[in-house]
Parts: sequence; structure tokens; C-alpha cells
Amino acid sequence: MQLQEILYTQGFGTRRVCAGLVQQGWVQVYAPGDGSSPQPCMDPATEFEPEGLRFRVQGRDWPYAQRAYIVLHKPSGTECSQKPSTYPSIYSLLPAPLRTRPQKSAVQGVQAVGRLDQDTTGMLLLTDDGQFIHRMSSPRHHVPKVYEVTVKHPLDARQTECLLAGVVLDDDPKPVRAAACEAAGAHHLRLTLTEGKYHQVKRMVAAVGNRVESLHRSRIGSLDLPAELAPGAWRWLTAAELVAVAAA
Repeated sequence: MQLQEILYTQGFGTRRVCAGLVQQGWVQVYAPGDGSSPQPCMDPATEFEPEGLRFRVQGRDWPYAQRAYIVLHKPSGTECSQKPSTYPSIYSLLPAPLRTRPQKSAVQGVQAVGRLDQDTTGMLLLTDDGQFIHRMSSPRHHVPKVYEVTVKHPLDARQTECLLAGVVLDDDPKPVRAAACEAAGAHHLRLTLTEGKYHQVKRMVAAVGNRVESLHRSRIGSLDLPAELAPGAWRWLTAAELVAVAAA
């Protein structure tokens, strides 16, 4: 594949823009399996095998990825929307190439796999793989998501038992149950859900007579939020992590 085409598929602009980046000396390419300094390439038509390719664009290293799978530590005070109404968008935390990766549909770039409220923090996945989004979001697949919940009033056994047995939310007569629920402290609830309804955690906690003070998603599937990711930081998922997040 030509270098300008590789850059285009990774979101670095139109083919003409990508060709210009190469011709202006902004692109260097790592030799396969070589961890040393990348070598400049001035010809946008130079052919490379894209799989496993690493390159540097305007001073930043990038891996070639046929599909992008990333994990973001969502900070409080951000919205999971490309057109936020009040708070900054989570997409503003990402570099431009991830936001502009070309797709066949009208929507471009990576998309959040589900949403977290503006005041909720923690693990958020983003990808440009529509099938992966469906697989992770569909309640039929029962992908567990773990939330660390700080509540206003002290927890008691009745509340956790009700959350496990099922509570009725105002817009759905069918009881909603937690897959797992434990009191990790007097005001700390660890809640595992396998579906995602609007404000679900907050509404479930309210249904048992308590109130959420803070909410943090710590795990998806079998993968914990990476400890090295500070709020607002992101990184690529490894192949092993990609398997772990989809583990039910």
C-alpha cells in the first residue's frame, strides 16, 4: 500500500494532504522489527506492507491499525458527545487522526462504546469498528461492567439484596437486576451490570432509597481500567486486552 494511502486510512487528512505531509518531510517510517530511529520517506507513492508498520508524523509515533481500539480514562465534567451541550467533549481529549479516521458511513473517527454521564468517571472504550460497538453494547451479550459507587446514606443488607433481586424503574415494568452487588464500605457500593439503560446506576440506587454521590466505572469484561491512565489520558488496547474487554 502506498504511504499516502496508509496515512489516509489512519486519519491524517485527505490523500492530497497526506501526500503533502510526506513531501514536506513530516513523515518517517520505522523499518519492520526495528526499534531504532525511523527513516525519512519523501515519496508518497512508496509501497509498504501496512500490517505491523510504525511511523512518525510531525514528531509523534503511530502504529498502523486497520481498526482503532482505545481505552480512555474519562474525567468528570466531560460529555460523551461530539456536539456537547454544556461540558467539553471527550473527543477533545483525542488527537485529530483518531477523530477523523475515514469510514464508509457519514460518521467519521472513533466512537464511544456506550456513554457515561458528564459527572461519571472511569473506563471508556472508543473504536471505529461498528460490529465491536454492537457486540459490547447489546444486552444480549451480557458484557459485565463494574461501577464503584459512593452513596449518600449508609448501606444496609436490604439495599444490596434488592439490587440483586431486581428493582423496577419508572419507564420499564420489567425489574432490572444487578449481576453482582457488594457493599465495599459503609458508603461504597460495587455494582456489576450487564446492560446499559439511561442513568441506570443512579436510578437503581434511588429505587432502594439511597442516592449516588459519585460514580466510577472500573472494569469492562475482564479488564480493569489501566492503573497508569490518569484522568483524561488514553492509549491503544493490546490484543490480549481486546479479548479481555469482550469476555462475559
